[in-house]
Amino acid sequence: MSEKHNHDQENLFRRIAGELSQPFIDLLHTSRALLGVNISYILEGITYFGILGLLAIFYNNYLGLNDEQAGRIVGFLTGGITLAMLLLGATVDLIGVRRSFLYSLIFMLAGRILLTLSPGLGNQGLWGSGHIISLFGLLGIIIGYGIYQPAAYAAVKKFTTPKTAAMGYAMLYALMNLGGFLPGLFSPPVRRNFGITGVFWVNIFLTVTGIIVVATIITRQAENRATREAEAGSGISEKDEGSDEMEKMSVGEKLRFYLKNFPVKDARFMFFIFILIPVQTLFAHNWLTLPQYTSRAFDGFVQNNFEFFVNLNPILIFILTPLVTALTMKKHTYHMMIIGTLVMSLPTFFLALGPNFYTLMAYLILMTVGEAMWQPRFLQWVAEIAPKNMTGIYMGIGQFPWFLTKIITSLYSGWFLMRFCPADVPPEKLHTEKMWLIYGFIAVSSSVFLILARKWMVKGMKEKA
Repeated sequence: MSEKHNHDQENLFRRIAGELSQPFIDLLHTSRALLGVNISYILEGITYFGILGLLAIFYNNYLGLNDEQAGRIVGFLTGGITLAMLLLGATVDLIGVRRSFLYSLIFMLAGRILLTLSPGLGNQGLWGSGHIISLFGLLGIIIGYGIYQPAAYAAVKKFTTPKTAAMGYAMLYALMNLGGFLPGLFSPPVRRNFGITGVFWVNIFLTVTGIIVVATIITRQAENRATREAEAGSGISEKDEGSDEMEKMSVGEKLRFYLKNFPVKDARFMFFIFILIPVQTLFAHNWLTLPQYTSRAFDGFVQNNFEFFVNLNPILIFILTPLVTALTMKKHTYHMMIIGTLVMSLPTFFLALGPNFYTLMAYLILMTVGEAMWQPRFLQWVAEIAPKNMTGIYMGIGQFPWFLTKIITSLYSGWFLMRFCPADVPPEKLHTEKMWLIYGFIAVSSSVFLILARKWMVKGMKEKA
């Protein structure tokens, strides 16, 4: 009896280990083009988060804006990116993955150079010449990223099979966040020695590196080979799916095709993406609130190395997302959304207990676990329900509530900081508990509405196996 029990346990362990490892093994056998996408995504994660985490403080210190003004400028960037994805998401459907990557990175390179030079090119203050020049720099980043993000998810869809798709999306999300963590390691010493603009110049160099990676690894030959291999693995060719459907259309016919296939008529889809706005405000607080909170409400190690804590979420996402995805691949998307948003939002109430190293760490870790449970599954779902030739625009539409989240959060985050966590006030005189209590109630409302709408949503959700 004991031997049989041990044998059953051993088989169970092997089955679990196999289920965990097989998605990683499958992904390792994918193409050179997908490898290039992943390397580019890491570099872009380093660059994007390396600038974003310091952007509000950059506007405080170098261009003379207060917290409320700086928060709105950061909202202009992050919200503008999401709006650009809506407007420019079709670019990848029209010109292809490789050229979309190259054009987007060139736009971002020009924008980041202009942003970094702006303090020395004009006057400080709101609507001063330096501020206006910096906005043109942000505009270049917005245009570039509006093309880059849809191109990345379109590439994963194009270069993977149904067997490798889930892990492909999860790894893309995880690698972006690995890139988001790394600035927390190199940014503090660079900032202390060369200032925030020194950190920005490092990120400009990394943008150039990203252009070289795309040009040399995601070649036309590699892109075509990856597409053929994915078709062979899927058992479906582009010919079978009607790849020439849009090529034969006129401009007017293409426009009518896009309008006909827009998902705005699907009430469940629209509810699904918009109800996530409250919990997504926690993402926005990662760069709108956490940098100031950790540098003002704490002292000592946390204050001196606040970038590390601001960027801890990305490295945890890098570790947890593939593991959570492997464990939950067979779970229904909607159920994962409910559980994930709850796990993400509830730890916010830990911060309502007051500034404390342990509650801060508990919040960062548990919030990240929740994010890993639902965010990649949501992105995969949006990409997979997209009709042929419309992955880019569907990703853009699916991200539109994210645009609203960034704009809305940036409108009030600066006010909350000035009221509950102002600069140049000793940590013991701050009142950050009320701020995080309010933010917690906002975030958890997404889970409440998802639970209330569960029967209606599950009944009509369109989901590919």
